[in-house]
Amino acid sequence: MATSRSLYIRVGALILAGAALSVGFLLFLTGGGLRSQSLIFETYLAESVTGLEVGAPVRYRGVQIGQVSQIGLVNAEYPPGSRNDALEAFQLVLVRLAIDPERATVDNTDAAEVAVQRGLRARLSSQGITGLAYIELDFVNPNRFAAGGEYPWTPRYAVIPSIPSTVAQVQNAAEAILNRIQQVPLEELLTGVTDIVGLVKAQVEDGDVARTLSEAAATIAALRQILEGSDLPALVTELRGVTAELRTLVGGPNTRSALASASAAADELRQSLQRLPAVITALEQTARSARNTTQDTNAELGPLLRDLRATVSNLRDTTETLRRAPGQVLFGAPPPSR
Repeated sequence: MATSRSLYIRVGALILAGAALSVGFLLFLTGGGLRSQSLIFETYLAESVTGLEVGAPVRYRGVQIGQVSQIGLVNAEYPPGSRNDALEAFQLVLVRLAIDPERATVDNTDAAEVAVQRGLRARLSSQGITGLAYIELDFVNPNRFAAGGEYPWTPRYAVIPSIPSTVAQVQNAAEAILNRIQQVPLEELLTGVTDIVGLVKAQVEDGDVARTLSEAAATIAALRQILEGSDLPALVTELRGVTAELRTLVGGPNTRSALASASAAADELRQSLQRLPAVITALEQTARSARNTTQDTNAELGPLLRDLRATVSNLRDTTETLRRAPGQVLFGAPPPSR
């Protein structure tokens, strides 16, 4: 009896331990979901979600704030009313996010809408080498990545708009580049390149380039002949001798004395130039005084010259009278009375 009772105790303890482990494992998987009520949001991705599974983390700048609760297609969750409504919007992938309010900065739907207006967006990312995908939330420029706007269905939960992942952006850029490359007229480019090569070949074979090359070769040959015919070592020796003589001449006493004389002459010239304005002023005053004296002299000489002219005229008349009738001048009658 004692053995059976101890066996029952052991089995009961094992069962309790297994239940406790199960509850702990569930709490670990749910990430504390029993402690708080998660907020559900949904986003729509226009790319493949390979590697994204239910339970994948939702991170904000690397910090896990929730997990993916559902993955599906929009046209399965929100069936279109008719085939005409099966637009491109219904081909998106629906991803629902369970956000823990204790870990996130949004605690209600209104706060999430304000964050969306400020640029909160969701995108698909992959971590490291494993390639496991997760949803990353971050703020971007709302002018560059605008919100989705109106949808042709009524979402059940608040919507966080999505932006293309880095891989999708690179892929789209590569496709755009390939499309532009395909639109390039390669045949015309090849024809143009062929024509250019032909022109260059013609110029090199028989053209301006060929003549220039031949003239350059002739010039180089002539220079080579001149160099071969000249005695370069003797020229170098002479140049060295001339350089030494110039150095000796420049550093000699005659050069120093000449430089000293030039410096003294420059000083005297500088002093003379400094006295030159005073000399010019004195010359101007002298010229002004001479001009005034000349004007006064001219004014005084005018009457004297007129009297002298009258005296000369009288002497000329007297001389003419003496020449014609000297007796009349000596013995003539006296002048009549007044």
